[in-house]
Amino acid sequence: MIATEEEAREFVSQQCSGESLKRLDQLVSALKEENSRQNLVAKSSIEQIWLRHIADSAQLLRWVSEPRGIWMDLGAGAGFPGLVIAVMRPQQSVTLVEPRKRRIEWLQRVAHDLSLDNCRVQGRRLEHVDELNAGVISARAFAPLDRLLRLSARFSTSSTQWVLPKGRSAEQEVQALPRRYRRMFHVEQSLTDTEAGIIVGKGKWKGST
Repeated sequence: MIATEEEAREFVSQQCSGESLKRLDQLVSALKEENSRQNLVAKSSIEQIWLRHIADSAQLLRWVSEPRGIWMDLGAGAGFPGLVIAVMRPQQSVTLVEPRKRRIEWLQRVAHDLSLDNCRVQGRRLEHVDELNAGVISARAFAPLDRLLRLSARFSTSSTQWVLPKGRSAEQEVQALPRRYRRMFHVEQSLTDTEAGIIVGKGKWKGST
């Protein structure tokens, strides 16, 4: 379990290049500055930003094999996990879906400032995003699992990987799915929060929309 800021930064540094780590330091600085103007993340989490946001995002790479296609981050908000993934995996195309204007402006600005040529911001509601084949779908605090799957079904294929950070409700949300779809998913323990689970799965969601 990762418990401190120092451990969190060390965990991340072992998974990326020195150049990517510098960009993550830039992201942290930019987020702290922007958070004084708009509430991107809870103020209580700022002092643990590497633990609560950077390492929390980076850990998702443990459950994702090299994806073919786009990493699609739904409800990107402040940019977690999508921006972190784009920084750590510069060869991976990442699409951030976010409908709120001020968050869109933040995501576009920081992606530009960090020279993230692999990162695209879709500034619209998910229902209005053009159809694409997602290699990975991630979402943090976006929607309950059943609704998330319904909304994103058209982006999934038989090889789509799902990594969905959740809190205590992770196992309950998986068990609430129709039995024929439940086997697609399982729950992994978060490395940054003893009470949080991460829903991991693979395949095309064909449930009712």
